[in-house]
Amino acid sequence: MTSQHEPLVEPGRLMINIPVPMRDGVNLSADIWLPASSQGDGPWPALLLRTIYDNQEPRYMGWTRKFIERGYSVVVQDCRGRGDSGGEWDPYVCELNDGYDTHEWVGQQSWCDGNVGTFGLSYPGFTQTLPASLRSKYLKAVAPIASQQDNYGHHRVNGVIHHSVSLTFLNMLGHSMQSESLKHYDQQEFFKTLPIDTAMEVVTRTHPYYKGVIDHEQYDDWWDSYSLRNKYSEMAVPSLFITGWFDSLSHENFKLFNGWTTQARTEDARKKTKLIVGPWSHQVSPWGREPMGENGEYQDRTFGRQGLWDIVDMHTHWYDQRLKGIDTGIDDEPPIKLFVMGQNEWRYENEWPLARTEWTKYYLHGTGDSAGTGGWLSTDLAAIDETADRFTYDPADPVPSWGAQYQSLDLCGPRDRTAIEQRADVLTFTSAVLTQAVEVTGPVTATIWASSDTLDTDFTAALVDVEPAAEDGEEGRPIILCEGIVRARFRNGTDNPEMMAPGEIYEFDIDMWDTSNLFEEGHRIRVEISSSNFPRYNRNLNSGNPIATDTEITVANQQVYHDSLHPSHITLPVIPG
Repeated sequence: MTSQHEPLVEPGRLMINIPVPMRDGVNLSADIWLPASSQGDGPWPALLLRTIYDNQEPRYMGWTRKFIERGYSVVVQDCRGRGDSGGEWDPYVCELNDGYDTHEWVGQQSWCDGNVGTFGLSYPGFTQTLPASLRSKYLKAVAPIASQQDNYGHHRVNGVIHHSVSLTFLNMLGHSMQSESLKHYDQQEFFKTLPIDTAMEVVTRTHPYYKGVIDHEQYDDWWDSYSLRNKYSEMAVPSLFITGWFDSLSHENFKLFNGWTTQARTEDARKKTKLIVGPWSHQVSPWGREPMGENGEYQDRTFGRQGLWDIVDMHTHWYDQRLKGIDTGIDDEPPIKLFVMGQNEWRYENEWPLARTEWTKYYLHGTGDSAGTGGWLSTDLAAIDETADRFTYDPADPVPSWGAQYQSLDLCGPRDRTAIEQRADVLTFTSAVLTQAVEVTGPVTATIWASSDTLDTDFTAALVDVEPAAEDGEEGRPIILCEGIVRARFRNGTDNPEMMAPGEIYEFDIDMWDTSNLFEEGHRIRVEISSSNFPRYNRNLNSGNPIATDTEITVANQQVYHDSLHPSHITLPVIPG
């Protein structure tokens, strides 16, 4: 749709708060950046960012200035009900029609040559993919960073609440949505608030979206109303998906890539879609709030300068081909480019998981005292008489989230887990020192046989790369790579919740997400088993009560079995050398 009062523009000018009309009469506000006169008189291809955050956020302004230098017009728009835009924000759902209407408006402006691409990360990533399903003729490609297939895999993980993400995200937006004055609060204490269905009231009135996250344990129509699960067949443009191994949305990006490349409406969309996965997180990355160190330093590991990547170069390599028709060579590259940590090198691949994967089981072993560094890990099955390991999980003192895909600026990434592994409620199982390197690239899962004396509880698993011992014999640092959690009541799926019988042994499957890491010669492979990961995931209070309204903390006494009848193990995607 075209504005009847399109402003007269002059190349090289910035236009502020330009109204973009939606089909229901609401105007959304956009800032429009045009290349300088040295780039000619236009028109130019347009890059669109639609955001619920500040539309003059410094990082995006830095990108924008470089985009216009490279011959693109840039439109930065406040989503409905955000910033200077009219209407009421209905999280995620409103982006479908608003995104399409904006594509149509931008594509018909005199300064746009009819070719529109999109950019942005996290929520602005979702504002790209959802409206792509409506197929504006002007939209030629998308480039979502750290986005998701749907929020059931983001705000909930197999039914477990992605607690810190849900509270932080919605609380951060709650004040401006509801025009309340900011209250002072301690974030860590805020995370502990019970019951969780009213937790946000510590700071602001509970938003309907947060209530939905808490109320809808199963994937249902509420989640499906804006999911991409059933929309891949409507996609007609190729996508460049970008994520990091420590991104809190990394798992979702593999779903997006596989859905798009196998189900998209056109061969062009299926064959030209790409995925880039680096040694990055949601917050520390080429796109994040903080950059990596100049030599690729990130938390407790260094990945080398090869771990760095200019985000504007990443986009223009994609969009020069898609919107300008310049042969950048990207269409000749295999669809996946991933960074193998440990080896610290980039590599192209053709599919996910890799076709040459050797799925290898590493079995847990122990003598009943595997807290600390007591248990061991091997590819050999357990003896029949191995003693089960025991630990106590107290929800009042949960294992703190530390590293991996935790969405936190300071706490995510490849962190040293030494302090975590010293807790009495964390079991560890460690391989012998590797005499040759082992590459693990792909989805990681754990199968744990366990019992509890409670009706419900959680079990967690983490994959750790143990560095070589120091010269003084002190154990090398254990660096976390990926992790997962299972809620006992959802062990048969979220559609079939079932409490445990105290003392009965059950099999639990734990999705630990994905990684790519070379366990070098001299290193060891380790698995941690526990029952909490807080505040990344909400605490299971072990009572068996409804999670949303529960305040009854019950201490759980856990047993993890690893005998021949109960072969607890982790399955690693080993890539042959």
